[in-house]
Amino acid sequence: MMQFALDERLERDSELVTVLGLCQLRLMKDSRWPWLMLVPQRAGVSEIFELTPLDQTLLTFETNAVAAALKTATGARKINVGALGNIVPQLHVHIVARMEADPNWPGPIWGHGSAEPYRDGAEQDFLKKLIEAL
Repeated sequence: MMQFALDERLERDSELVTVLGLCQLRLMKDSRWPWLMLVPQRAGVSEIFELTPLDQTLLTFETNAVAAALKTATGARKINVGALGNIVPQLHVHIVARMEADPNWPGPIWGHGSAEPYRDGAEQDFLKKLIEAL
């Protein structure tokens, strides 16, 4: 049985917030959007349908809980949820808060500009609101 290991690109581009029942909850290192990611801690899985039925249920539950908390924490107009994996095949689910004032509204976030780091405690302020909402 293979051991779970986080893809190096996911590790480089995000930081661990907490571990939920199935997934690592990670914050993307890009302050332009409140952008979270769930990574199921299962080795060798690239598609949701490859998870066991129980793990699929846990992933749905955790995705919905994080999406609701993100909406509460940000007041976003829309929460985008997607599991693309075209560049990084390891199964991961993006959860992004979108607002009309964000840098590429209403277009997609992928491929738009360069990541901007969090500054002056903004990351900790955001995470505090998110954890309270969870």
